[in-house]
Amino acid sequence: MLDLSNFDLSTIPVTENMIDAEKVAHVQLQNPLEHALLVLTKTGYNAVPVLDLDGKFCGTISKSAIVEAMFGLEQIEVDQLYDKKVEDVMEEDIPTVRIDDSLEKALHVLIDHSFACVLDHQDKMVGIYTRREMLKQLRNEYYQQRS
Repeated sequence: MLDLSNFDLSTIPVTENMIDAEKVAHVQLQNPLEHALLVLTKTGYNAVPVLDLDGKFCGTISKSAIVEAMFGLEQIEVDQLYDKKVEDVMEEDIPTVRIDDSLEKALHVLIDHSFACVLDHQDKMVGIYTRREMLKQLRNEYYQQRS
């Protein structure tokens, strides 16, 4: 049985194992859906952050949102990839964490999302914290307890 009673997520900063923004695939508000779909397909991700020109976090765009935007009444309308922009179909109501938050807050976000965008106090994205990183930390704690 995994005992995490000595593993205090509230004392570990979310920035400890986050992936820096420079290394994170993202798209911008004004990009056409075609560009977003290419980024998602080439990276293999299901969703990526959407930033404005100043690097402020605006939401996320997913493959499913793009595909849904292409559905017409009787057929798939591929022209929507060129006619619509990321800002037209992105999801804006996405929970985030701040640079001074702990892993405890990130854990709550990662239950429902595969990553949490880490923002500074001007809403600029400084990185992401992934569910994978959270699981790696829990695994490491488990193995430390066993040794």
